Amino acid sequence: MLNNIQVTGNKDTRSGFGDGILEAARKNPNIVALTADLAGSLKLNGFMKEFPERFIQCGIAEANMMGIAAGLTIGGKIPYTTTFANFSTGRVYDQIRQSIAYSGKNVKICASHAGLTLGEDGATHQILEDIGLMKMLPGMTVIVPADYNQTKAATMAIADYEGPVYLRFGRPVWPIFTLESDFKIGKAQTICEGTDISIFACGHLVWKAIEAGKILQEKGFSVEVINIHTIKPLDETAIIASIKKTKCAVTAEEHNIIGGLGDSIAQVAARHFPIPIEYIGTHDTFGESGKPMELLKKYGLETDDIVNAAQKVMARK
Repeated sequence: MLNNIQVTGNKDTRSGFGDGILEAARKNPNIVALTADLAGSLKLNGFMKEFPERFIQCGIAEANMMGIAAGLTIGGKIPYTTTFANFSTGRVYDQIRQSIAYSGKNVKICASHAGLTLGEDGATHQILEDIGLMKMLPGMTVIVPADYNQTKAATMAIADYEGPVYLRFGRPVWPIFTLESDFKIGKAQTICEGTDISIFACGHLVWKAIEAGKILQEKGFSVEVINIHTIKPLDETAIIASIKKTKCAVTAEEHNIIGGLGDSIAQVAARHFPIPIEYIGTHDTFGESGKPMELLKKYGLETDDIVNAAQKVMARK
């Protein structure tokens, strides 16, 4: 039951990254951190203090940062690039495609302040297309962890994972409800099993899916909530097993429904077991400046939106 989930604290996922890269660097001397003038925002202060010789300040030159990172891999280093998600993808897509993805360079692209919950910085910084951009690159692994613990675990895990990785996390303080041991690249996390409805979510929306699931359980529905923290490679086995039981699904993501998690789930369903699906995400729009929780509400990414979508899709079975 979802009511049994324990919240052990509240912390921003970017702090999970900062703590994770420091711990990973203590174990692996090849890890280096690069930033584009955002060391503080990416919680790199601990890394900088302990490993100053393994920290590279690239300045506001994100394209150069990606090129430097690609070059460092040739010498056996494991570079972690750090900046906001918008600057980690949209601003440098050509460099990622040509210098990193095309040649399979072992670069870890670590992107904070993703989605609407960036808040007051507004539409120019709230990228809602990055999951789609990155998952379409051949050979790129895409990870969107749900809380502090999972972000820390993912940050450490990608050090031992060969190939380019896009790791997406965020700015706001968020409930901590997973264990670090719950995370494995490419393996979905089933939070609660059920037979009436599958709710697939990633990132901050996993907690919203849990909240929605609790409400639905109180209404008498058997709810399955699955955390799809790895968008690519996708755990198709877990998805197919779930939708064969429930025969309908809701997807929830802090991202445009075009090209994101929902599209990935729908492709699996279309190929293996077609079902009705409702999407929670932004609808072909940019964001705007505002408080994070108010933006989630305005753009239909709140708990009640998931509840309503679940009831709607169950009626379509």
